[in-house]
Amino acid sequence: MFPSVDPVNTSSWNALEQHFEEIKSKTLVSLFAEDIQRASDYSVTWDDFFVDFSKNHITTKTLDLFDSLIQEIGLEDAKKSFFDGEKINQTENRAVLHTALRNVSGKPISLDGEDVMPLVNQELFKVRSFVNRLHNKDIRGYSQRPINQIVNIGIGGSDLGPNMVVKALKPYQIEGFSSHFVSNVDASQMTEVLEQVDPETTLFIIASKTFTTQETMTNANTARSWFLKHAKEKHHIAKHFVAVSTNQQKVIEFGIDPDNMFLFWDWVGGRYSLWSSIGLSIACSIGYDNFYQLLAGAHEADNHFKSAPMRHNIPTMMALIGIWYNNFFGCESQAILPYDHLLSFFSKYLQQGDMESNGKYISRIGEKVSYQTGPIIWGEPGTNGQHAFYQLIHQGTKMIPCDFIACAQPAHPYTDHHEKLIANFIAQTEALMQGKNEQQVIAELEAQGMDSAQIKSLKPHKVFQGNCPTTAILIKKLTPNSLGKLIALYEHKIFVQGVIWNIHSFDQWGVELGKQLAGNVLRDIQAEKVENKHDPSTQKIIKMYLDFRSQLVDE
Repeated sequence: MFPSVDPVNTSSWNALEQHFEEIKSKTLVSLFAEDIQRASDYSVTWDDFFVDFSKNHITTKTLDLFDSLIQEIGLEDAKKSFFDGEKINQTENRAVLHTALRNVSGKPISLDGEDVMPLVNQELFKVRSFVNRLHNKDIRGYSQRPINQIVNIGIGGSDLGPNMVVKALKPYQIEGFSSHFVSNVDASQMTEVLEQVDPETTLFIIASKTFTTQETMTNANTARSWFLKHAKEKHHIAKHFVAVSTNQQKVIEFGIDPDNMFLFWDWVGGRYSLWSSIGLSIACSIGYDNFYQLLAGAHEADNHFKSAPMRHNIPTMMALIGIWYNNFFGCESQAILPYDHLLSFFSKYLQQGDMESNGKYISRIGEKVSYQTGPIIWGEPGTNGQHAFYQLIHQGTKMIPCDFIACAQPAHPYTDHHEKLIANFIAQTEALMQGKNEQQVIAELEAQGMDSAQIKSLKPHKVFQGNCPTTAILIKKLTPNSLGKLIALYEHKIFVQGVIWNIHSFDQWGVELGKQLAGNVLRDIQAEKVENKHDPSTQKIIKMYLDFRSQLVDE
């Protein structure tokens, strides 16, 4: 197991603090002026990806210190423990082997002395067989009409990953099929989906490892009741419901044929599970061959992460630059800005991937850390964001590092649209770096015929300080393969940051307390009696809810 190292006690961390004092007053524009090779020296071209790190506050000295930091932290040992199947999720005594799910090389991967690949490949074969039968119209509903609609019912990683991928790969959707996702226990979402589907041709995928998750099973039972209103006979459930779970008894009790139960394992974390049978909805939507290409792309990213040297290792560079801003510049958030409508769910997906992984204040040895860990992840697709929150990024009081993501080749034939989109993608990174100084503003206003008084009044509002850091990720084309790479690159970035922050990235105890207390509140609501075990504020909210609800009934 790799060692637990407090980063702030390393010599390289201290050296980075000193280096920050030297560099913090330098502008990005001045860094480019000092190094005419900067654009080439601080970018990485890998396969169908180009990643530009040059518009970040880094120098050769920064990178040298980054290199020293990962040596002191023991990143290579951590990577080896990760890929070798050691139980690095120590609080749950589990390995973290989502990389095995996309190990298309076929090479053995051991866990507790046994190769897990036969299990992985067996489940992949089962997914392929099911999906091919589905698309060949061999799987039919209770009225013998072929299934052509999918409803995935899950929450967290069982929803966000598959949902994001299916939306991103919409151009690869199997003709004649439609996909829907339900996660929220708010019945409005389920109602909206059920209004769009036909009970005779719909397949419900219930994705829950334990088959006891409150939100998922509430939605699953609502879907089951809705279905039986139409199909009448309970034995028809077996033709319209499948499960992705490990709890066979609960699956059978629900009415699902155990042959239609797809497995995954406790070494697959929820937010890293789209590569497993949780991705069944992806394979149903885009076909097994495209699902396989998604896995293959992620596997290529795994190999890149394992072998590329630091300065050409995309996820390692992303992680280190993120730590540079989070822990030294004091930036508390990071914006993920995809200039591709198909990636409109990508920022939301990364919110869970990053914040559930690294939103921790306890170190790997159980002590409270003395430094900031995971940043707030947020974002929207361009160009919508430009007319929403970019004002704050350009002229606000906070430095917000941004990842800009775009694809050179669009999935549509509208060249004019795409060229304007890409122009905005590139221009925003330039504008955030360059800004606009007083002399430029004055010249523009004079050219518009304004007098000196008008110029003096308006000038401060039109100055842009610039110097805002950005990383640009340009992908040749959004395909299943390149999307797999993109997701895996961010996964590994999250892993590296967790190692450096010396926290456990693969548990999520912080989600448990709210669930536990929700059970107590629910019992009060169902009993229509407020217990004094809650704090006064909570008691009051419950009481007001019950009052409002009773008024609705009275009306």
